[in-house]
Amino acid sequence: MDFLTFAKTRNSVRSYQNKSVEPEKLQAILEAGRIAPTGCNNQPQRLLVVQSPEGIAKMAEAVVKPEAYTAKAFIIVCAEKDVAWVRKFDQHNIYEIDASIVTTYMMLEAQAQGLNSLWVCRFKTDVLREAFQIPEKYVPVNILCLGYANLEAIKPITRYETERKPLEESVWYESF
Repeated sequence: MDFLTFAKTRNSVRSYQNKSVEPEKLQAILEAGRIAPTGCNNQPQRLLVVQSPEGIAKMAEAVVKPEAYTAKAFIIVCAEKDVAWVRKFDQHNIYEIDASIVTTYMMLEAQAQGLNSLWVCRFKTDVLREAFQIPEKYVPVNILCLGYANLEAIKPITRYETERKPLEESVWYESF
């Protein structure tokens, strides 16, 4: 399967089967996050895996709509700001970019493993920090939900024809 077809078959899933994520699949996903590129290879990502019933209950308290997040495994993607690369010209710290690249690699590996995922940024940071004892030096950036989708949660590949802007509305050449 070519990459564009592979990417179009990925869905943001909010309804999962009551089926655990196999340890070997989770390990492959975490390995994808480990090998993801980061600025100057500083690797500021810090990943917290949550899959116990107690952890999932805590996760439900941290997200805004817990009924929408029925996954069986979660990865809280944090970044250690002081480790991330900083652009010298304007002091821009790219920790969120690094964390997002790591999340993307893991999301795509989940798809390759036959799993579904949901990238979440809408969460209560203070609740997440307290519930999972996240150190102050780590910034929670994303949550990646993982599991097996309920069939009704899968969207058709044709959605990209109507749900995405045409290239002409977002791409320019040489100058804006």
